[in-house]
Amino acid sequence: MSTLKQRLGSGERLLGGLLRLPSEFLVELAGVAGFDFVVLDCEHGPADLVPLQQHVIAARAHGLGVLVRVGSGEPALVLRVLDLGADGVIAAHVDTVDQARETVAAAHYPPLGGRGFATYSRAGRFGARGIAEHLERTAETTVVVPMIETPEAVAAAPEIFAVPGVDAVLVGPADLSVASGLTGGASEPRVRQALRDVAAAAERVGKPMVSIVGSAREAEDAPPGAVVYNLAHVLLGTFRELAEPGRRS
Repeated sequence: MSTLKQRLGSGERLLGGLLRLPSEFLVELAGVAGFDFVVLDCEHGPADLVPLQQHVIAARAHGLGVLVRVGSGEPALVLRVLDLGADGVIAAHVDTVDQARETVAAAHYPPLGGRGFATYSRAGRFGARGIAEHLERTAETTVVVPMIETPEAVAAAPEIFAVPGVDAVLVGPADLSVASGLTGGASEPRVRQALRDVAAAAERVGKPMVSIVGSAREAEDAPPGAVVYNLAHVLLGTFRELAEPGRRS
């Protein structure tokens, strides 16, 4: 069976869901609905490691891949979420090549990185894997996705893509808009142009770009590669749609 890393690298149109609201039931709903992976939010979301572990278990029960979004410069958190069994990390606010290298180093064992080694975790099947097997398996499966969220990061995108161990990048349109002094998010022309620039860099380097979207229409219009639905946005839109007829009655 192909791993999430292999499927992502092939450019397949994978469907993911960003979960800011901790709930194993939402993870299971994503699996039942036919999603390919979930992104568990440890940057803006309230999840800590104990509920995160339950989310990983729920995802595995439904054959879902798991990525965890972490804040900038959190190598200890990267280590712990990978030991819990996540497939990889999405690292927020990676603005430079050096920061991309630091993220890769936190996620990978030597020689590619400097992650602390352990097999007595869920990722190591609680010690059932030997050292060589665990090293080989994690090298084959660990996913690292830096987030591009500033104009400086957009300019550095080709070099960030080229860092060994970077599997894809994801542009954060809201942060990019604010960092550019704008308030329109992904609707801003400058942000839309930045998205096109990063997509072009992805095509040149031969690595995928992951797109965050808020609707099926946005997913259809996204560049090739995986898309991640902002499920809080989707749920709010659904609730508003359901509430509107009630206000008129």
